[in-house]
Amino acid sequence: MGTKTHRRGMVHVYTGGGKGKTTAALGLALRVIGHGGKVFMLQFMKGSKNYGELKAADKYLPNLTIVQSGLETFVSKEEPAEVDIRLALEGLALAKKVVAENYYDLVILDEINVALDFKLIPLKDVLELIKNKPDEMELVLTGRYAPREIIEVGDVVSDVTLVNHPYYHGVEARQGIEF
Repeated sequence: MGTKTHRRGMVHVYTGGGKGKTTAALGLALRVIGHGGKVFMLQFMKGSKNYGELKAADKYLPNLTIVQSGLETFVSKEEPAEVDIRLALEGLALAKKVVAENYYDLVILDEINVALDFKLIPLKDVLELIKNKPDEMELVLTGRYAPREIIEVGDVVSDVTLVNHPYYHGVEARQGIEF
């Protein structure tokens, strides 16, 4: 890590209804950084600056760059606002640029599967991005509802299953745990 090697980078897909997909991607980021690598994370459909990973990256992890491409508000699946579509498309354009530049060892496209499910970005463009990924780059796509086509191109596919969650018992999202 840290310098480009001739190892083959994999495509990871973390999907499913359970908690922990973004957290798993960040765990992989820590491993890459621990070995001297550089990580880029693009968060689709997220705009709050109150996420713990943003604060940690800014304060402690200079080799982790996180960019958000969304608003703080929830996106309507049935009627997404023009701004939500525009921000998702801008995020996808940035992701394509970052992948093509081949500077990072690991690129994480957080919540991209949800952006696909909400029809904010075209599936064909994401498949093209995956196809054009540099051989040595690790690429992670997170979010519920990964389409079959994304699952089929994944080298590592994890379907995170929800068994229980504090929300079911009236517990609101907790700082430092859910965000």
